[in-house]
Amino acid sequence: MSVPAKKRPVGEKRRRAAHFALKKIKYASCPKCKKPKLPHAVCLFCGTYQGREVLKSHLDKKELKKAQKQKARAAEKQQGR
Repeated sequence: MSVPAKKRPVGEKRRRAAHFALKKIKYASCPKCKKPKLPHAVCLFCGTYQGREVLKSHLDKKELKKAQKQKARAAEKQQGR
């Protein structure tokens, strides 16, 4: 196994690793709902990309699921009476 000729100084290691730091994520605002989103990406709140609706909003899915649960509970109550 080979061994390095000289030990690398601490300062040299730190200078080399100086650019390894994480960069801040830059957000853009959605033109439709004005919530922050990643640039060049679909808005997760309203599901639009470049002014077109691409995805069904997950908020709509939550509301639909909640309504279905309420209907199921109401049906169970009626059967129980």
